[in-house]
Amino acid sequence: MTATTPTLITPGVMAAQPRQPLHRVLNVLATRRHIRPAARAGTLRLYDQHAVAHVRYELNLIDARRGRKGVARD
Repeated sequence: MTATTPTLITPGVMAAQPRQPLHRVLNVLATRRHIRPAARAGTLRLYDQHAVAHVRYELNLIDARRGRKGVARD
């Protein structure tokens, strides 16, 4: 039986992927209670790809409300 290791990332890496400022990602993570860390390493919160997709969705929603260009998908 082969088990795959999940890829978990920090909010800093999450912000770097779509080239968003870190404070925007941290704001989404702090204000959307349905986006939760998949694991913790000390004080670091680590997120899975499902959470990353939720953050991108929320950033696009914020941008759409403000009339800005959205966050690109991979």
